[in-house]
Amino acid sequence: MTSILLVGLGRWGANHLRTLRSLPVTLYCADTDPARLEAATKSGVAVERCGRDALAFLPKVDGVVIATPAQNHFDLARRCLDAGKDVLVEKPLTVTGAESKQLTELALKKGRILQVGHIFLYDPASLWLRDAVANGTFGRMKLLRGHFGGFKRPRSDGGVSFADAIHFSALFDFILGKRPKRVTGHLADFFGRGMDDQSLIILDYDLPSGRVMAQIETGYHVPGKFREVTVTGDKLSAVCDFNIAQYKIKTFEARHEPAKNGEIAAVEGAMKQLEFPPSEPLLEELRAFIESISSRRPPLADGWSGYWAVRTIETAIESAAQGKTLSLDG
Repeated sequence: MTSILLVGLGRWGANHLRTLRSLPVTLYCADTDPARLEAATKSGVAVERCGRDALAFLPKVDGVVIATPAQNHFDLARRCLDAGKDVLVEKPLTVTGAESKQLTELALKKGRILQVGHIFLYDPASLWLRDAVANGTFGRMKLLRGHFGGFKRPRSDGGVSFADAIHFSALFDFILGKRPKRVTGHLADFFGRGMDDQSLIILDYDLPSGRVMAQIETGYHVPGKFREVTVTGDKLSAVCDFNIAQYKIKTFEARHEPAKNGEIAAVEGAMKQLEFPPSEPLLEELRAFIESISSRRPPLADGWSGYWAVRTIETAIESAAQGKTLSLDG
């Protein structure tokens, strides 16, 4: 049976704990908070497999899931990879592109799996969108739009772009099979904390069929809870609401056609609602990590996916500071 060490039992780590407890793994847990460790033992993790020192458990496990604050990701992941362990790191992979690149190259050098917690890539609706774009269902791609936000408690280990916008940055790269060429960021710090709590990021992709423009809106201020992506091509458009369990995607046969006198007609066709089997993306993500440990196949959300998502957000922050659009390097 695969042995997994979960490092970090906080807000999102608690979800990892619950999900890993449902999988056929031997689970170890590490956290600096005794109360969290006690909660882990009460959930069924053996007392001898819980402790404050994560590194002490490394000789006993096959893989490590890191769900600590983002500032700790680089050092923890580097130590685990150096110890020959496969690693899943919650997003963001690290807080700088340079560190993300270093981890990705280290994983390649060591022959280790490095997976990043870009959870939306493991939703069946995202897989459908990727495949539909690839097989031409949408026609020529034109636009992507994502809204990830709502009224909630802001994270303290980074701005909202690194906390939330990075989800859709990785997802858009996944759907299009490309990374953006240009990035424009508009950020606001309404709380005065020295980090963004509202952001609008514009991404320009250059596909063989032409330019695709994408925008990602995130923030903590607007009432409600939004996890919505719109994909628009010249043949078909789709709206995907990740808050919905089964009927996540609506497609619209809406298109523009030439009309008389050089005008353009807006033609509204049929709307369809697509059903997907109920799934828990975190469960699928962790299953994929366990499968990668045994099969040695790279995960969907690999180190390079994590690196480019971090670089995109870094560039958006630089763009906002400079007040101009920047090229995404590399």
